[in-house]
Amino acid sequence: MLKKIKLKDAVGIPLAHDITEIRPGEFKGPAFRKGYTVCNEDVCHLQKLGKNHLYVIHLEADEIHEDQAAAMLAHALAGDGIVREEAPREGKIKLFAERDGLLHVDTTALAAFNMVDEVMCATLHNNTLVQKGALVAATRAIPLVMKRAAIERAAAIAAQNGAVLSVHALRRALVGIVITGNEVYHGLIEDRFAPILSEKIEALGSRVAGITVAPDDAEKISQAIRDHLDRGCDLLMLSGGMSVDPDDVTRKGIRLAGATEMHYGAAVLPGAMFLVAYLEDVPLLGVPACGLYHRTTALDLVLPRVLAGERIGKAALAFMGHGGLCKDCPRCTYPHCPFGKSA
Repeated sequence: MLKKIKLKDAVGIPLAHDITEIRPGEFKGPAFRKGYTVCNEDVCHLQKLGKNHLYVIHLEADEIHEDQAAAMLAHALAGDGIVREEAPREGKIKLFAERDGLLHVDTTALAAFNMVDEVMCATLHNNTLVQKGALVAATRAIPLVMKRAAIERAAAIAAQNGAVLSVHALRRALVGIVITGNEVYHGLIEDRFAPILSEKIEALGSRVAGITVAPDDAEKISQAIRDHLDRGCDLLMLSGGMSVDPDDVTRKGIRLAGATEMHYGAAVLPGAMFLVAYLEDVPLLGVPACGLYHRTTALDLVLPRVLAGERIGKAALAFMGHGGLCKDCPRCTYPHCPFGKSA
């Protein structure tokens, strides 16, 4: 419960909340912190901030203060790999990445949380690569005082299924690359795929264990895959042979190698002919020719998720359609652009 008192009667009373000061273009923040004891010298400053009255809080048994509420909400929202500020400010508290990795946001739980009256949480996009210490979300209790039951309900929603927010470290994969195509195998053209794929792999902390060039022969592609597996590779990438031409046999070679699961086609441009397959638990990523001409494709959306331990299936490839259209800007600024930023 809030009790309103005149400013002249507030001297000697501790503030129940932060009092914000805004100087356009210069400053926005607390001029006085919660708990600060008002003195005579502060009265003029408070009047300039438009304060002719202050409030004293007397919490009922079923009520909670904004700062306590924010701390409770942040604790419930923060899953593995997330840390929060020690103390809320103005009823708001920030959450940070505890490690380098891929941010996961349970968007359904986040929406349910934000449907609760008088609370909110804003986050970065799901599947954003973040570094340790990066701000990933912030939450606040909106009124100064609210019913405890509403906060407990929001916290319960946030904590379901392992919390709304988490950061998953990327594993350091040992990657085998298979370049397919008669024109490359017979030396008619120089391969340009291997350097591109190697750069993307190494940028995410993994290592290329070997590169094999195979002709458009399903048996030989299959053997190249098995050879990489025998060397201990736990992630394979294949380029070429991903289109619908009759002599594109890379997918057949993957099946011959023993793939137990295959998903061909992603709702992403560029990258519609992207392929994800699995040989038991080893992922195989088929990269179409667009990877030679576009800096960012479906591969850049899928590879971090695979390294973060996610098993990519048909549904994941389908949901990429929202935000999966590259604007093909003259100067690519990915990941600081809408590409791949689906809800």
